[in-house]
Amino acid sequence: MRKPTTEQLIALKGTEVPLSELLGLFAVRVRQAGVIREMTESLAAAGLTTLPDFSTCPTLARVRLVPVATAVTTAPEDDPAIPADPLPPGALPQRLLLEDLPSAVGGLKCVSRGAELSQATYLMRHEGYNQIPVVSNMTELHGVVTWKSIALMYENGWDTTLENAMQQESLPVFDSREDLFSCLAMLVDHGYVLVRGQDGRISGIVTYQEIVRRFQNTARPFFLLGEIESLLRRWLGSRLDMEAVIAVQATNRKPEHRTGRVEDLMFGDYVILLDGTQRRPALAQRADQNWAALGRPALDRGQFVHHLQRVQAIRNRIAHFGDDPLPPEDMRDLTSFARQLRECVR
Repeated sequence: MRKPTTEQLIALKGTEVPLSELLGLFAVRVRQAGVIREMTESLAAAGLTTLPDFSTCPTLARVRLVPVATAVTTAPEDDPAIPADPLPPGALPQRLLLEDLPSAVGGLKCVSRGAELSQATYLMRHEGYNQIPVVSNMTELHGVVTWKSIALMYENGWDTTLENAMQQESLPVFDSREDLFSCLAMLVDHGYVLVRGQDGRISGIVTYQEIVRRFQNTARPFFLLGEIESLLRRWLGSRLDMEAVIAVQATNRKPEHRTGRVEDLMFGDYVILLDGTQRRPALAQRADQNWAALGRPALDRGQFVHHLQRVQAIRNRIAHFGDDPLPPEDMRDLTSFARQLRECVR
């Protein structure tokens, strides 16, 4: 990312811009944790913030750049008993393009058509590649040398030349602006796809292994969160009565929407159900009753509620499905909390 100057940001004070335009000033498209931190610091250095908060507002929202003092005085009072929806509409990206993957635009090592086959195989072994393109000026693609194509050369008894060792037909090449999911079938068949940038040059390669790693890094937290919510609903739903749930829904639902069902609670509502230190005495007293009804006197309530709040914070942060994997400590928190809940439910 790049940072605009303080003067550039101050010039926007009082204006309203699309969120995408604000992100564009920092040369980013996705609100990752590190990006949010850097943007917040740059805005603060210019004495500015945004309304609504750029870090959690929907993707298609417009934000107004205002002085920090204005935002503090006009924002409503924080009430922990009324949780905001941590996954607001529009928070998740609608498309994942090839150019969103670092390896697709980060360049790659190639060999020229006049190179020796030994040069290609040396690079493949040294770099850990399973394939290497043969190109001219990074624009004209002649073929791709793979371990499979080399084996085919030997099986057919052909001369051991670069020309005979490379695959030249039906090469998996896609424009960097292509939707990733439209390329998956070709990627599975070949194990890779080559990416051509907007300037016509081969800009990178996306491999099957990279997609697996990305899926693990980005999807596993969502599956863990899904399991945690399912376990919470099963445990709380089997132990708490409708009145306990309605008491929480009364803080943030219209009367006609107070169903008394745990399945209809937001994630922050689980904290209200169990936190005995919350600000509202009536809810805190009822939370004491709810905790007793769970029948786990040996379970440390303070630590459990703290970890529940940690999971809620992580759930909010990963809504943007960025490229960066979740920090190890966050993954440990999700994994250990899911394990704790499994023991409570069984």
